[in-house]
Amino acid sequence: MAPSSSKSLRPRTTAIQSNRVDQLIASARKSREDRMTGYRERSLSIHPWVCARCGRAFVRENLSELTVHHKDHNHDNNPNDGSNWENLCLYCHDNEHSRYEEHHASLQGQKLEESSESVAMHHPFANLKELLAKKSN
Repeated sequence: MAPSSSKSLRPRTTAIQSNRVDQLIASARKSREDRMTGYRERSLSIHPWVCARCGRAFVRENLSELTVHHKDHNHDNNPNDGSNWENLCLYCHDNEHSRYEEHHASLQGQKLEESSESVAMHHPFANLKELLAKKSN
């Protein structure tokens, strides 16, 4: 049985809509690449080619393993003097971001604990000591 061409389950996208989406994606990728290339090149020209954490030195052949880290974790904060950047090797950069994410996760956990303490209405072990005392008697 051939599928009916008059009734499609998927909405049709016109060539114009598809072209517009493709242009938007291409534009977003290009602006991101331009932004990253800009501050990376400036940081490499300002700072030495050495990881600021572990001290590993880099040469042109392995320079792709040296990343630019934003100290305040805001990738849009790119001052021309490079004060928000530090060059980190791939490993130290990954470690820094892992530590940052863990720190924020722990802060979120603390906020959840604080809010749940004030909301909790049931205290299942409130009289546990008394119940155990009755049972042992």
